[in-house]
Amino acid sequence: MKKIQADVVVIGGGTAGMGAFRAARQHTDNVYLIESHVFGTTCARVGCMPSKLLIAAAEARYHALHTDPFGVHLDKSSVTVNGEEVMHRVKSERDRFVGFVLSDVEEWPADKRIMGEAKFIDEHTVQIDDHTQISAERIVIATGSRPVILPQWQGLGDKLIINDDVFSWDTLPKSVAVFGPGVIGLEIGQALHRLGVKVHIFGLGGFLGGISDPVVLEEAKKVFGEELTMNLDAQSEVKLDAEGNVEVHWQEGSESGVFTAEYMLAAVGRRPNVDKLGLENLSIELDERGVPKADRLTMQTSIAHIFIAGDASNQLPLLHEASDQGKIAGENAGAYPNISKGLRRSTIGVVFTSPQIATIGMRFAQVEARYKNMECVAIGEVSFHNQGRSRVMLVNQGKMRVYAEQGTGLFIGAEIIGPAAEHLAHLLAWAHQLKMTIPQMLDMPFYHPVIEEGLRTALRDANSKLKLGDKAATECRECPGE
Repeated sequence: MKKIQADVVVIGGGTAGMGAFRAARQHTDNVYLIESHVFGTTCARVGCMPSKLLIAAAEARYHALHTDPFGVHLDKSSVTVNGEEVMHRVKSERDRFVGFVLSDVEEWPADKRIMGEAKFIDEHTVQIDDHTQISAERIVIATGSRPVILPQWQGLGDKLIINDDVFSWDTLPKSVAVFGPGVIGLEIGQALHRLGVKVHIFGLGGFLGGISDPVVLEEAKKVFGEELTMNLDAQSEVKLDAEGNVEVHWQEGSESGVFTAEYMLAAVGRRPNVDKLGLENLSIELDERGVPKADRLTMQTSIAHIFIAGDASNQLPLLHEASDQGKIAGENAGAYPNISKGLRRSTIGVVFTSPQIATIGMRFAQVEARYKNMECVAIGEVSFHNQGRSRVMLVNQGKMRVYAEQGTGLFIGAEIIGPAAEHLAHLLAWAHQLKMTIPQMLDMPFYHPVIEEGLRTALRDANSKLKLGDKAATECRECPGE
């Protein structure tokens, strides 16, 4: 057994781990990075980048089939999908993105990169498989997450797939049952549907795309329901039929049916990879999911010299969040015992469906939880159905709701389904991080004609409902629950 003495050990070589490794090396060269599988990050290999490549192909076909309303008529029978070519581009461009990541990794000292499964022996010691033991002054956990697979699906064998498997296909299948209408399920489900794959999306509880605002959610159900086959609150039983295909028996209310597919995509959530780390060998404080609790500004756990970052932290499983957390954790691990608070940006989330979904700052559910009396919140709304530029481009679907605090006029959050939501979300996230008020946001420039004018409409609606000044602020002072 090889034994190593280190200043810092980073467990996990994804986005957060790489960020932590870089940051820690600013303080000491005696830093080791442990990776159990492959370098290249979830985002580049099987997440955000390949999924957007699939979506881009889907949008190309969709737009070609929907030119008639513009007076542009194409021979629709000539619009064909070559599944092998689609997946070739997805995989080749994916490999290109992964290559950029790997080139960064390869620049780091080879002796500081160790492959294998790491497990805690004690608070300062980790063992990698049966070949290496490292004693470290500080440790960063950045082990990422993995898709949740329910026990009742285990019998499906290789017919059960996760998003990782989609991006290894050589061609497109004829049919897929998607379980989970969240970000992954909705993005991949719609993309496959638009590429001509027969898709049925199943969910529980009526949830869709991570939307918590009831008005936005209702709009989303209507918009996506017009295009996709969905049962969002269905009881189901899944098994293999005699031909080895996936057979989904489902019931929702008085409706029931059977959907047969080549594959079942499991997209019901992700689980932090902390269950095999040997945390039972530590006296560390855990949350209800068995994840070490951490200060969001320092990423420090209840054991002062152990930090956690990225999807493993169970905070926000998004690449930019993982990057920020990794930098904070690595910086503090490197500089320990000198701990500093890092920059945590305003929350922003985007689902790259068509129309897109976005959340900024506090989601509606969080607003309800914090402000006990919703009369202390002004909500501005806009429908994109009659928004000028949206109608011009025939993307006039969706709604946006913005939330503001009575008394102060402070912009506190928004939820959107609509065109260009990824861009609207950035404007709103910048305003949120700058702690702008609704009147201040309305003072910003808006061009004409642009989709952003829809945002101005929502802001004007919120502004019309605002009660500003000391009196209103005093009346609502007791509203926040924290």
